[in-house]
Amino acid sequence: MRDAVERLAREAGEIALRHFGQLASLSVSSKHHLDLVTAADREIEAFLSRRLLELFPDDGVYGEEGAARTGRSGRVWVLDPIDGTFNFVRGADSWAVSIGLYGGGRPEFGVVYAPARGDIFSGGNGHPALCNGEPLATLRPVEPSRAVTGIGFHIDIPIPTRLDVLRFVMEGAAMTFRHNGSAAISLIEIANASSDGYIGLGEATWDVMGALPILAAIGAETTLDWNRIGLSSRLDFACGSPQFLDIMAPLMSRDA
Repeated sequence: MRDAVERLAREAGEIALRHFGQLASLSVSSKHHLDLVTAADREIEAFLSRRLLELFPDDGVYGEEGAARTGRSGRVWVLDPIDGTFNFVRGADSWAVSIGLYGGGRPEFGVVYAPARGDIFSGGNGHPALCNGEPLATLRPVEPSRAVTGIGFHIDIPIPTRLDVLRFVMEGAAMTFRHNGSAAISLIEIANASSDGYIGLGEATWDVMGALPILAAIGAETTLDWNRIGLSSRLDFACGSPQFLDIMAPLMSRDA
């Protein structure tokens, strides 16, 4: 399974890179203020949906741009064709193709491919976590002198709530933070030790379904209760090592 889904992600990434090299002529529209969708998003999701149906005909598909197919197996492939479309449109490299397998009511396996960075991550469901074919190390302890967390806010999150989160991170947790506009990239940065964790408010399941199984395979945990989450749910959560979650517990317990 891993090889087949990684190949799909790479093929989808080639489609994305073709559009990325022609941004001046790319069709871009707005879902909401600062929330963009492009012809590349739609083309990639259609491609992935079609190919996944060929590979796994009994499985369902659920995608950000409207793909919705009910399968017979109980498994669903959750797609974000370009996570970080705003970055993509601006010519930045913080975007990724995310493919996650949801089964038994929780994330099982995932692939995240960041074509502009040349990195592909995969793992979960009995598959060790890999980056570019090499094993990923288990999570490191949080080192206070260099602690950093990724942060992501859906556009609907009120500004006072965002400021409260930033204040806690800087004062309560004594960390610095990064906000790069792609949950998939932010989560994968935990895997490659670029950050200690991630706080997401208002995220969609397609934002995280590819990365979470990879992170689980190297010891990451989340505050998410998948017994209470459906594929259409919006997610407020922290992700990282148990130590990181302990640090963020006061923030998450007050429903940041």
